[in-house]
Amino acid sequence: MNKRLLCALLFVFVALTTSGCEDRLDMEDAVFPLGIGIDLDKDNELLLYDVHPVFSKNVKKKSQEVEVKPTTLRQARAKIDAYSAGSFQARKVQILLISRKVLQQDGWFPMLDVYFRDPRNPLTPRIISYNGPLSDLVFLNPDNEPILPLLLRGMVDTKSSRSETVSTTVQELHWQMYERGITPCISEVTLGSNQDIKLHGTTLLNHKGKYAFSISSEDSVLLAILQKNSKTISMTLVIPSESKQAPFDTNRVSFNASKVKTKIKPSYKQDKFHFDIQIEMPVVLTELLFPFDLQANESQLEEKMAKQAKKRFELLIKQIQKHKVDPLGLGRYARAYEYDHFKKVEDRWGEELAKAEIKVSVKINIEASGPVK
Repeated sequence: MNKRLLCALLFVFVALTTSGCEDRLDMEDAVFPLGIGIDLDKDNELLLYDVHPVFSKNVKKKSQEVEVKPTTLRQARAKIDAYSAGSFQARKVQILLISRKVLQQDGWFPMLDVYFRDPRNPLTPRIISYNGPLSDLVFLNPDNEPILPLLLRGMVDTKSSRSETVSTTVQELHWQMYERGITPCISEVTLGSNQDIKLHGTTLLNHKGKYAFSISSEDSVLLAILQKNSKTISMTLVIPSESKQAPFDTNRVSFNASKVKTKIKPSYKQDKFHFDIQIEMPVVLTELLFPFDLQANESQLEEKMAKQAKKRFELLIKQIQKHKVDPLGLGRYARAYEYDHFKKVEDRWGEELAKAEIKVSVKINIEASGPVK
């Protein structure tokens, strides 16, 4: 038999006996969870929520919300399948919602082991905390907004680009949990008075991953500067020496800054760590609500702004030391420059940082004050 004919027959045989669509899964037969929520009920039993889109022209509601009571996150897959028309596919998860009640428990972090062990689970979902029952968020379903996971993902990504919160993924949380020179921080949302979802700021955790305290969006900007993670920031400062004309707060000045420089110099003396933090901010004024002659007294305004900014940085650092956490990552500087001293206290770094001496200096340079004088 001709070799060419033999090869052709062999090719036809393989093509007929091998199906390229054997593992085909139609979109209508799949469940793509975009958001997963982890909570505890009143009896401290695990609750898991799933929010996934519904691909059907015959339904008005474009998402389905499922609540199950699994013993582990991996077991939740089968339980969710029992409530949905398709097969659970975890690759598209965008957010991981965790209630504060969960964050206040010892040993909650190992529950996420399935994300680091099963390659079918993504490591990019944003971690978001909420102070309350997750059912309040999951079943809210506002008609005039995108489905919850897409809304929260968009809020975190846009606000973190302005340093008003952090954008911590599952993979980054894993690193923060096992890095002894830093403590984890995740974004936080809340419900407003009109049941509107709003970004609150940042949740700070201790070395064990337990909830420590929360900071506002304004303080999250300060945190980003201290972490050297700030991009374009916007701040408003109160200048107490200027008069306030009630009912308006006319003693305010606002500015944008995009090239903030933060230098951290660690040292060890007198049996404790010392950190000298120097911050330089070239700013562009965006709002000046009191009369001020910038042309003649620009340096005076810079000094006043720097003084008030320094007070805000110092207040945030005092809160951090009070709760014995280190979202700034000062432990990494201590390990790099004072390794021998850090190794002795790395297992209790939070307590050591609480007694450290941290000094902050702020220098502000006004580069522009607007097109109208």
